[in-house]
Amino acid sequence: MSLLSLLEPLRIANYLSTDPLYTHTYASAEGGGVPASNGMSVETDVLPEKLGRDDLVLVLGSWGAEHYANPKLTGWLRRQERAGLRLCAVEMASYVFARAGLLGGRRATTHWAYLPGFQELFPDVLAAEQLYTIDGRILTCAGSTAGLDLMQHLIRQDHGDALVAEIADNIVHHPIRPEAAPQRQAHGMGLERLPSSVRAAVDLMDANIPEPLTVPEIARQVGISQRQLERQFHRAMGCSVVQFGLILRLQHARVLLISTGLGVREIAAASGFNSLSHFAYAFRNCFGRRPSEYRQAWPDQNDTPSWPGTLSKYLETLQLNQRMRGKTSE
Repeated sequence: MSLLSLLEPLRIANYLSTDPLYTHTYASAEGGGVPASNGMSVETDVLPEKLGRDDLVLVLGSWGAEHYANPKLTGWLRRQERAGLRLCAVEMASYVFARAGLLGGRRATTHWAYLPGFQELFPDVLAAEQLYTIDGRILTCAGSTAGLDLMQHLIRQDHGDALVAEIADNIVHHPIRPEAAPQRQAHGMGLERLPSSVRAAVDLMDANIPEPLTVPEIARQVGISQRQLERQFHRAMGCSVVQFGLILRLQHARVLLISTGLGVREIAAASGFNSLSHFAYAFRNCFGRRPSEYRQAWPDQNDTPSWPGTLSKYLETLQLNQRMRGKTSE
């Protein structure tokens, strides 16, 4: 999906123009077929030693790229950076760029699901959850459909608004989102917009996972009473502020387990748990296995990585349990 999102705006730009505006080639460290996570494969050449100064190198990485360390690719990327080329890390390839020393002190992003692990591993990177970043000649992109927005931004720089407007019409992609647009909207709920107070509360919890804010403090910063916040949260999310905060922290911990080498105790602390036993109990209650078991099973025992249960499903379970407790008390 990331690859096609990057290519389609370029293909349509060529289609709409008298003469082709863009060309592309596929390359990898070893050459040959490179399979995507959906099983489709792309045939690649080996990495070219020389590129044109105006070329853009886009490096794509999905599951597994958080641990990928290929000296051949790392050295090649460093040489291209020294030569002054533009380099763009797409989705999990931001890990590859960070390991190559290309992101230190720069703004960067990666897919939101892995951003907590990325921030823990590379604290010198100015990481942010947004669609893409452009910091000098180094670019990063969240992947998936964010590639549509990034490429249309770059085409606009080359050829102006009129062409980009026609490209957007052709690929039925409106509006074209800006660089700093958020990656997530629903937070486990439906696609309807959350009330502004609830969204602000979720953003505050998300930004303070290592040291969770109290509900009164969240309400104070949102600008409403605690009772109003709880009522609006229950109506919009189907659970309490505390329950949703716990889910966010467990999701954060799960990403750290699969994308970092931190110990379970360190991950518990980084996810806002004062007690290792509380963390282990809450994790097992949510995901059906202990933190250490979850880490060991990813991804060696699975053909492809999986996300064990959606946020919305867990919220539904919370609501069902609450209704059952209500009936029992009656």
